[in-house]
Amino acid sequence: MSAITQAKRVVVKVGTSTLTYENGKMNLRRIERLCRVLSDLQNSGKEIILVTSGAIGVGVGKLGLPSRPQETAKRQAIAAVGQCELMFMYDKFFGEYNLTVAQVLLTGDVIANEHNRKNTENTFKELLDMGIIPVVNENDTVAVDELEGARIGDNDTLSAIVARLVKADLLVILTDIDGLYDKNPSVDPDAKRIPYVPRVTDEIRALAGGTGSNRGTGGMATKVQAAAYANEAGITCCIMSGAVPEKLYTLFEGAQIGTVFGSAKG
Repeated sequence: MSAITQAKRVVVKVGTSTLTYENGKMNLRRIERLCRVLSDLQNSGKEIILVTSGAIGVGVGKLGLPSRPQETAKRQAIAAVGQCELMFMYDKFFGEYNLTVAQVLLTGDVIANEHNRKNTENTFKELLDMGIIPVVNENDTVAVDELEGARIGDNDTLSAIVARLVKADLLVILTDIDGLYDKNPSVDPDAKRIPYVPRVTDEIRALAGGTGSNRGTGGMATKVQAAAYANEAGITCCIMSGAVPEKLYTLFEGAQIGTVFGSAKG
């Protein structure tokens, strides 16, 4: 567990299902608690990078829509509305603890283009050097499937990309389930959480299966794939529930929480 307890640079990814209620409205109490915990961890000497989902989900809730639209142009417009709302809340809550946030919107060409990747790495370095918390999301307003190389696709993958860009020590993916199970826990009462995965194999990928909630785009499969991508760069990953943000303290104290995916660092 030393890779977790001694981690200094930490990427935390939070999903739409953690940030919002079933009706799409923001879960303000949970967001406030998450920001408080991350602020405290930053104050303790860690460097925090927050990768956030939720732009489209929050936009849907703010506009009072019954569901996520299917049309690309509408999703882009709703993402633009939701992104403003998300950043307003992050700025407010982190600001209450005297911390500054910066919005970083990325597209797929950040890794496809060496020049763009280097510029992005330099931006992250300067933000972290200044003690600023980068709040990262995919730029849904301009990144669409029709633009070759522009779309990353989901924020689980994005969080692993960011972890590699900033050379993080640890990637934590907060979601609506407390880790990877050996069976589907929603239908099988005998399902058991897998506490540690030394290496992502085809068997582990098969266990992940499934898709995301009606508010998000990811599922356990994308989280396991993100863990594998982070592990390739020697970055440990933990997938855990985001329902109680204070459990991040317990994780860094060395307790076994969620599912930890090992890396070359241990």
